[in-house]
Amino acid sequence: MSLKYRSRFGRGCWQVQEAKARFSELFRKARTEGVQRVAHHGKEAVVVLSQEEFDRLCHRTARKEGLVEFMERSPWAGLKTDLHRTKDDFRSVDI
Repeated sequence: MSLKYRSRFGRGCWQVQEAKARFSELFRKARTEGVQRVAHHGKEAVVVLSQEEFDRLCHRTARKEGLVEFMERSPWAGLKTDLHRTKDDFRSVDI
C-alpha cells in the first residue's frame, strides 16, 4: 500500500487493484483486524468484514428465547388487563 494512500484514507483501506492482487491478505485482515475498506477512483466504495461482524451489525444473533419468554421479561408482564368483549353484532357509528 502506498504511503500517500495510507495517510489519506487511514489504516485498513485498499486500492481496488491492490485488493484484487492481495485478496488473501485482505480476507485475513478482515477476519483478524476488523473492517477493511476498498477505494475506487480515490473514494471508499466497498467494505469487507467478517461474517461475525456482519451478523453483529445486522442483529443476527441466535435467538435463545421464544415469544413467550420475551413477553414474560416485559415490564408489563404482571399487568392485569380486561380482555372481555361484548357479543354485539354491530356498533353505532355517527355520520
